[in-house]
Amino acid sequence: MRLTTKGRYAVTAMIDLTLHAQDKPISLADISGRQSISLSYLEQLFSRLRQSGLVSSVRGPGGGYHLAMQSDRIFVAQIITAVNESIDTTSCQGKGDCQGGLICITHSLWQDLSNQIHEFLNGISLADLVAKQDTQEIAQRQLDQLLVLEDNLQAQAC
Repeated sequence: MRLTTKGRYAVTAMIDLTLHAQDKPISLADISGRQSISLSYLEQLFSRLRQSGLVSSVRGPGGGYHLAMQSDRIFVAQIITAVNESIDTTSCQGKGDCQGGLICITHSLWQDLSNQIHEFLNGISLADLVAKQDTQEIAQRQLDQLLVLEDNLQAQAC
């Protein structure tokens, strides 16, 4: 299994949303700025996350996204699946046609590994990730960096 940027960015963006969406929707531009993820890429990811029922959108001024349910009910495996990322380690994508249309000798090993990875990721909620001390510290550092950038831009404008 190789988790691509699609899965990694979706999880990162959902953690960011969880951290920052207290009582108001969060814009994708804000997430993009904090996480250095392209806005157009986030739009694609959040379209899929919304279709999967993990986030809700609010239109208009002050609009953006918020979690569609409590963060302790959204699991990493759901996020990865929502953006069409595979958690499959078999070479045949679980079809069992790995060796000339037939199952290969190691198919059950890789299938079992896929199941273990899915179970592991399905046991980690956004609430679990946000509660970690390092997540809190990194989020604070990102906010501090944005404030410094904004201050520098304002100083240059004067």
